[in-house]
Amino acid sequence: MNPHALRSLLFVPATRPDRIAKALASPADAVIVDLEDAVADSDKANARDTLEAFLADNPQAMLMVRVNAPGTPHHELDLAICARQAAITHVIVPKAESCQALEKAAACGKPLWPLIETAQGLLALPGLAGVAGVERLSFGALDMITELGLTPETPGARQMLDQGRYQLVVHSRAAGLAAPIESPHPAIDDTDALAQTAVHAKEMGFAGMLCIHPRQLPAVNHAFSPSEADVAWARQVVDGASHQAGAFSVEGQMVDAPVIRRAQGILAKHEAGE
Repeated sequence: MNPHALRSLLFVPATRPDRIAKALASPADAVIVDLEDAVADSDKANARDTLEAFLADNPQAMLMVRVNAPGTPHHELDLAICARQAAITHVIVPKAESCQALEKAAACGKPLWPLIETAQGLLALPGLAGVAGVERLSFGALDMITELGLTPETPGARQMLDQGRYQLVVHSRAAGLAAPIESPHPAIDDTDALAQTAVHAKEMGFAGMLCIHPRQLPAVNHAFSPSEADVAWARQVVDGASHQAGAFSVEGQMVDAPVIRRAQGILAKHEAGE
């Protein structure tokens, strides 16, 4: 799975195989089958059985799975499915707080995406990001709001959440991980608010966004795709670098090694999304 291509990641309850099929046919760059929040405690075993039945009936499917949190009675049972099902490509670990728990989860042999959604998770970030098997971090803003006692949709809450986003971006880069993934936006029909959140996350260094409904996909894919102007600029930079040694200018702006790397990243993301 190309990390440059992951802009939108759509959650689907494991108990709804009909929705899994629709999600796989949607514009989502990846589908996350949810065994955690979208499934009632009394339905966890049925959710695992339903997921395995779907994979048996659809051998071509490629899915990510969000398992139940470490410390819950369902966590190890969920990981066992992830280990034995080749179609499960990645494991999303919610409430990530412990390096030891992530090390145990990594034994399933699939790349891990820890969800950072608690204060303890933020404090443990330096260690979590360095656990072998962790591929990238993702942000759980909705749980973080409750965890920290924030008032939703207020300037204070946004400032606090941005502090968390900042830490995910910095620790991802320091650990050599792929850029992090933004939290889902709770409003399904408020496209403007969704787009603003996605653009803000992109500006902060996030690579994509978790989604909770197919209607969110077009806005998210657009927000995390390079614009035509960005692609044109990047091509000028890369072309200039192939013909000139040292620093040079494009559109009146100096171009040196860091700028060239940024241009190459824009083109890689553009090509992956084509």
